[in-house]
Amino acid sequence: MAAPSSVDAADISPLGWRLLRVAAGYEQRTVEREVDDILQAHVSMLESGTRALSRSRRQELFELYAAELTAEQVEALATHF
Repeated sequence: MAAPSSVDAADISPLGWRLLRVAAGYEQRTVEREVDDILQAHVSMLESGTRALSRSRRQELFELYAAELTAEQVEALATHF
């Protein structure tokens, strides 16, 4: 599924990132294996709010997670958390 156009990856909160990842069925180590040049530590820092990834990396993560979820799930998690 394509990521909903109404959600901007730049606006997702640290908690929203974590919830998207978990809802999509990914562990941090799994993300590390799925996305080139992303380390578990990068995911952890993004989810804790201590580090922001580049816009293109956040978009890549967002698309990875959104592919496993419905548009409604993505919208709810990204906008309400």
